[in-house]
Order: sequence, then structure tokens, then C-alpha cells
Amino acid sequence: MFGLLKSLVGTLLMPLPVALLLVLLGAWIAARGLRRTGFVAMFAGFLVLFLAAWSPVADRLLAPLEQAYAPVLEVEALEDIAAVVVLGAGWEPEADWPAGTRLNDSSVHRLMEGLRLLQGLPEAKLVVTGASRRAGELPVAQGYAAAARDLGVPTARIVVLDTPTDTAQEAYAVRDFLDTEARFVLVTSASHMPRAVRHFERVGLAPIVSPTHFLTGRDGPDRLSYWVPSSGALRKTERAVYERLGLWALEWDHRGR
Repeated sequence: MFGLLKSLVGTLLMPLPVALLLVLLGAWIAARGLRRTGFVAMFAGFLVLFLAAWSPVADRLLAPLEQAYAPVLEVEALEDIAAVVVLGAGWEPEADWPAGTRLNDSSVHRLMEGLRLLQGLPEAKLVVTGASRRAGELPVAQGYAAAARDLGVPTARIVVLDTPTDTAQEAYAVRDFLDTEARFVLVTSASHMPRAVRHFERVGLAPIVSPTHFLTGRDGPDRLSYWVPSSGALRKTERAVYERLGLWALEWDHRGR
């Protein structure tokens, strides 16, 4: 029930639903005779949507999250690594495609980064996490494992943790598998890394981080597309809002204890 409520609140606070709500509310207010107030509300809705879909705003919101941790460039410099932990994202378990093509963009980037690290860490295990959010579906961790095997990773090197449904549960599952003193590399999307690190630190783990799937820094102000509102920029704003809400919820939960 809490998970459903959390998902509902997160969805309603995204820029597009907020903008649509303001426009509809403004139209209703205007229809009841308060035309100036209604038009102000509708203008606010269109402005929210424009700014959320505009790269200068989207990048400014998302970049601080993505730049919180630097990527691992020299894998050989890592020592005594017991595992490379790849956190779950999304995939299409019912599609009749090879496992790798059923992973969504976030999952593909996370798994590819995990495999890059694994190649330079011959003694490390590949730990993949993530349950299915719908009953009866194959968990994303199983999809990770199948894709990794397709790419040549021996089954003996793969550990599947397919029961956690969110980042907090993933942290506990990894702690149960690894000793709290074990050195491991944590792989997830760059924008998700600050929240993931806090979850892992709260259960007593000290991950070495390797963020991936960077969304900002690809288009600059020298390109026309940077100044034109787009669905890609809107997705970046949504990602920034989602992760900020998650961090605030963590802080609120910590203060409530």
C-alpha cells in the first residue's frame, strides 16, 4: 500500500500532470466568472510545461545530481573488490526478444557499465538486483543475468537478487549477501546515485560508486536543439524531480526516527 501511495504521489508531482492540473483549474475558474484568475492559472500551467521541457532549466535541475559522483575511469586501480553490484531498472519481460533488447535504456547502461568493470576485476562477482513490480513476471535481475550470460559472463560469476522492489530493499539484500566490510562497486544511473548511496550507507555499507547513464552534458548552448523545448528535456526534468522527491523522503524519514 505504501509503495502504491509513493508511486501515485511521485506521478502526480511530475511537471506534466502539474501543468495540466493548472490549465484545467484555470479553465474551470475562468468559466465561473473569475477570468483574470483563471487565465493566470492557465498561463502558469503553460509556463511550467515550457520550462520543464526547456534544456537550460532541465540541465540545471539534473546536472547537480549527475555530477555528485565521478565515474570510474581506471578499473585497474580498484583493489580487493568482491562484487560489482548493478541495481535494477526497467525491462519488458513478456517481449519475445533476446534478453539484452528487453532491457530499457537505464538497464542497458547499468549492465554495460557493470560488465566493463567486471572485465577488469577477474575475481569479482556480478551481483544483479531487482524484482518484478507485477506478480508473475520475470524479475529484471533475471533479465540482467540472461543478458550477461549471452555476452559471455560465466554463470558461476553471476549472483541474482531478484526479490527487492526498490532501492532500500536492494541495499538490505546486498548487505545480506556481502559482509559489511566487503569492498564492492555500486552501479546505477548517475542521477539515481546520490539516493542509492544514502540507502546503502544507512544499512552500514560503504560502496565504491560508478555512475552511468548520464543525461546532461550531451547538448550545449551552441546547438539550436538546446534552446527548443523537447520531450527529452522534459524527461530530464522529470528525472530530477523524481530523485529530489526521493531524497526529501529519505531525509524526512531519517528525521522522523
